[in-house]
Amino acid sequence: MRAVTQPEGAAPRWRLVLLRHAKAEPGRGVVPDVQRPLALNGRRQAGRVGMALTAGRLVPEVALVSSALRTRQTWDLASAHLDGASAVSLQVREELYEASVGDVLDLLRTVPASRRTVLVVGHEPTMAATAAYLADEGSDDAALAQVRVGVPTATYSVLESTDRPWADWGRSSARLVHVGRPS
Repeated sequence: MRAVTQPEGAAPRWRLVLLRHAKAEPGRGVVPDVQRPLALNGRRQAGRVGMALTAGRLVPEVALVSSALRTRQTWDLASAHLDGASAVSLQVREELYEASVGDVLDLLRTVPASRRTVLVVGHEPTMAATAAYLADEGSDDAALAQVRVGVPTATYSVLESTDRPWADWGRSSARLVHVGRPS
């Protein structure tokens, strides 16, 4: 996997990674949705996501993770493959379970500007909708087309800004540079 970089040689100052959880077991009404665990394939996906984030130099300083079991398991398995995962500030947040784009942005805006890479592990359609909402006119066309229709499990979107700290992120405020799904 190639490293994700800002076009025109400008180094990103703030980088957001929005990750949809890995494949979960179907609900079938046996357990509440919030308690659905990852499927075996989802466990493999989560490990590959961690490896891809490390390879792409996307190891977060802060991880905001939905309280749902499948998102927490995605983080646990992905973080096992992240370089320096023990230094990540982990926040499991109930409000990410049924979050809107606004809810994600409200949480993001609480992150100190000194934290330069943030990972949000959440759910569809919110992860893709947040990426589409934040994407500015300089975004990658293929990545933007993907988030506009939604993303499959274990897919992550990368947004970058060179001039806006987290408190200033809003509509069209960051460049969507990549959408990835490890094979």
